[in-house]
Amino acid sequence: MSINKAIDEDSNQNINSRLTWEGCNVLLDINDGDRLVFARLTAASTLKIGNKKCSLQPLIGCPFGSLFQVESGKGLILTRFVPNAEGNNLEEKDVDGSKDNRALVDNNTAQSLTSEDIDEMRKQGAKGDEIVEALIANSATFEKKTLFSQEKYRVKKQKKYAPRVLLRRPFARSICEAYFKKHPDKIGFMRVDALSLLLCLGNVTSNADVLLVDMLGGIVTGAIAERLGGTGYVCNTYRGSSPYPVDITRMFNLSDEICKRIVHASLTDLNSSQTGASVSVNQEETLPVTHSGNLEEVGVSAEDGGMDITPEKVPSPIIKPCKSIKAGQKAPLEAIKLWKENGFSSLIIAAPEQDPWGIIKEVLPLLSFSAPFAIYHQYAQPLATCMHNLQIEKMAIGLQISEPWLREYQILPSRTHPHMQMSAFGGYILSGTKISSSEPVASSN
Repeated sequence: MSINKAIDEDSNQNINSRLTWEGCNVLLDINDGDRLVFARLTAASTLKIGNKKCSLQPLIGCPFGSLFQVESGKGLILTRFVPNAEGNNLEEKDVDGSKDNRALVDNNTAQSLTSEDIDEMRKQGAKGDEIVEALIANSATFEKKTLFSQEKYRVKKQKKYAPRVLLRRPFARSICEAYFKKHPDKIGFMRVDALSLLLCLGNVTSNADVLLVDMLGGIVTGAIAERLGGTGYVCNTYRGSSPYPVDITRMFNLSDEICKRIVHASLTDLNSSQTGASVSVNQEETLPVTHSGNLEEVGVSAEDGGMDITPEKVPSPIIKPCKSIKAGQKAPLEAIKLWKENGFSSLIIAAPEQDPWGIIKEVLPLLSFSAPFAIYHQYAQPLATCMHNLQIEKMAIGLQISEPWLREYQILPSRTHPHMQMSAFGGYILSGTKISSSEPVASSN
């Protein structure tokens, strides 16, 4: 018993550590957002750069946020890279501002170094930075360019010949940003600010029992469970006999204690009058598995267009990690009985493909009185109709439709401005507070 307890404590410390461990999921940011890849770190995991693959084993045991550079040798190798601060002195160097690019002609004759020369340098073991410096030295127009153009040229060649990989922790923000950039339809076009506002308006706090309708692949389920931190429950409810898939939840590296708090129960079970017994026939139903169960397979398949958000497919790992508890088990009967008596503390609905009013009129009675709710939708009109019906039925107060706004800025010396290409909107959220709609009984006196 003591041995198992020691193993569990070591596992929890490993998961909560700032360092990566074998079997964990990571988000690889290649060349400053040019490519985003979800991967599972094992001894046999690989990352494809161009036409070659490099091993991800050097990433195991490194802190999240570490930067790696791809070096050529006997294959591609990932090595730790520490950037310097040379690029911060551009404005101090360009004091006269006499240079400009008006006399430069792009006729592909300025570079004297050929592709055969570059291949020969690679055969001799030249690193990526050395190839970049050689390209700069053999460029006839590099010295004539402005310092800003020189830095732009250097970064362009560095991305090609010495790619850099940033090791990011997959949590609610980074996962939402990655999907919104490459596959926004998979998460209902929900931007990260809309997700954070949804959790705030839904009052997701410690020890909360959150009733959830998540049809966005599990991004909302994982974000709620991450915020609860192993306290309370997040209960996914659904119509029919099978729950909605929550595959994205497996990318969060949630501990077993947090996964135990992610459960599901059908509307039939929650609305049944039989306390302590389930009406559903399939009491041992589990989440449908869309893949073979390997975490490295979670995400978007190559058949969807070959986007780079697809995790790298790897062979069977040499060292198999210990089996962890799956998120999304059936809710225990004791918890269902308690929810029937007291109600849920909050409600969150993220089902853009369904009518909001059709869903909330079924699940709102499951909330306790004065409990908040929040509904996400890609468009405002369905939420406006739902808001009107809630007002007519006198089911809620404090109703409002919010449209979050996020503007990203480029912060550089003398070049600070909003990004030219930004998303127009990230969806809408209807929020309110449930009230009792029953009329007071008139006094007989």
